[in-house]
Amino acid sequence: MSEEQKARDYLTQRRLAYKRVFDLENQDVRFVLEDLARFCRAHESTFDPDQRVHALLEGRKEVWNRLQHHLQMTDQDIWHYYTRKG
Repeated sequence: MSEEQKARDYLTQRRLAYKRVFDLENQDVRFVLEDLARFCRAHESTFDPDQRVHALLEGRKEVWNRLQHHLQMTDQDIWHYYTRKG
């Protein structure tokens, strides 16, 4: 098996694990994701005039984005996202 195929398989398995853990049919999971969306400022700006606060808020949003990538993207989308250059 090629290194690229191993990497693709790894990303697929990781995406499937996220989907199993964050089963959107589960009411508790939806409740937790709604809480995380608020905490991570998923739907609002992370700007803050204090650069340290801004960096903290961007870090939270980055975690939210990673969750969403694995829950909503296809295997091919994730491969392109994580292997793009630049």
